[in-house]
This record gives sequence, C-alpha cells and structure tokens, in this order.
Amino acid sequence: MTRKTVTAQYPDVQPELPPRSRGVIALFEENCTVCMLCARECPDWCIYIDSHKETVPAATPGGRERSRNVLDRFAIDFSLCMYCGICIEVCPFDALFWSPEFEYAETDILELTHERDKLREWMWTVPEPPALDPGAEEPKEIAAARKTAEKLEAQQNQEAQQAHQAQQKAEGEE
Repeated sequence: MTRKTVTAQYPDVQPELPPRSRGVIALFEENCTVCMLCARECPDWCIYIDSHKETVPAATPGGRERSRNVLDRFAIDFSLCMYCGICIEVCPFDALFWSPEFEYAETDILELTHERDKLREWMWTVPEPPALDPGAEEPKEIAAARKTAEKLEAQQNQEAQQAHQAQQKAEGEE
C-alpha cells in the first residue's frame, strides 16, 4: 500500500507467470490410448475424440493378432472449456498436461476448437514437474519394491554365507 503501483504494459512486457500456471491443455499424443476417459468425464463435453481399430500382427510365431485403437482426431473446444482440469486428472496414461500458454485468442469463436496438431505444439511448453520434497513420505509402491529387494538381498547373503561355511567345513575335514 505504501509503494507506487506499476502497470505492466502487457503486449510489450510479458507477465511473470507463477510456476505450473494453467493456460491451455497440451496433448502428448504418443501416450494417448483413446480410452475416452477425458471426454466422458468432461463436465462441458468440450473434448472430441475420433478413432479406429487397427489389427497388429502377432509378435511371435503362433501368437494371435491384437487390435488397438488409433487416434484419428483429438480436439478441445476452448470456447466451452471451463479449465477445471478433470480431463488431466483422470487420464491414466499421462497424455494431457497443463501448459502455461495463454495467448491463443481468436477473432472468431469457431476457431477456438484446437485440433491435435495445435495441442501437440503446446506440449513442448509444459514445464518440468517440481522436484519431490525430500521430507515427503516415500510412495507405497517404491517402499514395497525396496522391502522386497532387501528381503531378496538378505536371503542371497544368507545362502552365500551358508555356502561359504559349508566350503570351509569341507576344507577343514580334508
């Protein structure tokens, strides 16, 4: 209140955005399996996905052919989107991310439907996730894997020690 206010002249001076700010939704197409969870959970129904099934030949001789979904169209209508982030949260394969890009205004509302090419371009503006808190609790999956590895290592050490003792005993008897 005691300092003089300064107005940032926006088009000339870019604002300093806070880390992980929400701008637009970016698509990492390689991770998208066309599960449609994002489109089904969207409260505004602003995500449009089209796909087709493709047959993949057997990986090994005698194996069976598989079918997989191939993404044909992924579009988000930003004139309908309310930027709630539900689509990003429900994506099980990390195909959607928040990008800090905010300069995507259009003169025609029909041009606010952005196709996958534009969404893919924004993917490269997504910042790295923040570093993990060193004081945070270890994830349960990692803790379980570490416990299993420690058990296995202890078992191998015990077996090696028993083998060493048996070898010493055999040498002592000779």
